[in-house]
Amino acid sequence: MIYVSFKVVLPIVALFAFIGNARAADVLMTDVVITKAQQQSLGVSVTTVGKNTVLSSRRFPAEIVVPVGQERVVSAPQSGLLDQLYVAAGQSVKKGQLIAHLISPDLLNLQRDYLQAQTQKKLAAKSLSRDASLLKDGIIPQRRYLETESTHEETSASLAQRRQALRLAGMSDAAISKLSPSSGMSSSINITAPMDGQILEQMVTSGQRIEVAMPLYRIAKLNPLWLEIHAPLEGLPFVKEGMPVQVPKLQASGKLIAVIRSVNKADQTLHLRAEITNGAEKLSPGQIVEAEISLGGQVQHFSVPKSALARQGAEAVVFVQTKAGFSPLKVKVISEQGDEAIVDAKFNGNEKIAVTGIAAIKGAWLGLGSE
Repeated sequence: MIYVSFKVVLPIVALFAFIGNARAADVLMTDVVITKAQQQSLGVSVTTVGKNTVLSSRRFPAEIVVPVGQERVVSAPQSGLLDQLYVAAGQSVKKGQLIAHLISPDLLNLQRDYLQAQTQKKLAAKSLSRDASLLKDGIIPQRRYLETESTHEETSASLAQRRQALRLAGMSDAAISKLSPSSGMSSSINITAPMDGQILEQMVTSGQRIEVAMPLYRIAKLNPLWLEIHAPLEGLPFVKEGMPVQVPKLQASGKLIAVIRSVNKADQTLHLRAEITNGAEKLSPGQIVEAEISLGGQVQHFSVPKSALARQGAEAVVFVQTKAGFSPLKVKVISEQGDEAIVDAKFNGNEKIAVTGIAAIKGAWLGLGSE
């Protein structure tokens, strides 16, 4: 280590004149010794190095949304009159629970077509059985039997199609099986919940006439929920899936599940998605909240004022305060935003670095490598 000794009243040039010779290759290993009084005279001030503030200790706007696959829209299976509703927005429902009742004249036509297809199927089955016996006795040619068999297959397919149409209309298999010409037909359709969840929206009212496929309710499972976060684009190098995420004001937490490489054109923000598993019951879809991303020990990046950087060609250094003066430390600049720079450096996190008077310290430091 080479020491510098000069009075405070000496100009900076005198400071450099007192610096001993050292090899240029040893510059980064050489401390600059400057007393407190000399630092004050040269206008040197220091600040504590900070953790990466692009993401850490900052809150970002985020929206609560329902995850894909956890939301269903219940629509009308047929047109008709919605004569009764059994649930409203905010209520919880179970899969298969009755939620509405619909009267549909169109359902009568579907039941009639099903019964006709059922009758045709029975006749075709009898014809096939009869022709099978006649073919066995050699009374009819095989061609006639094949034609009868084809007719039987067509009627079977028609019956299956009519049955499926009734299912789509909202009738259960049990109700369809009970249909017969003697039992009569019904124009009533019971609409049930397709999943466990909560009614988020009621889109119709009792007594309303509706068309087929018209939406009636929106149902969703609300645990877990997704958090769509808008973070600074500069944070892209620091985030990855699995990082903890919190909603501090509502005591909810989860983790990042996706880093979406699609930038918002309006504000140039990064789109991140987190899954909230703890405290999801305190959140509601559509709610705007503030989210924090915990970098933890997964990254070793720090925030320093841009004024603290001393450029040396393509490299950059900062001057870390020591008991005797300053020690140069090489850093890698990750990003720069405004007056702040994010660097990758071997900091412990509690060092103090010079932020003003950098020219004087740098001059002294470079002087150590001159003859």
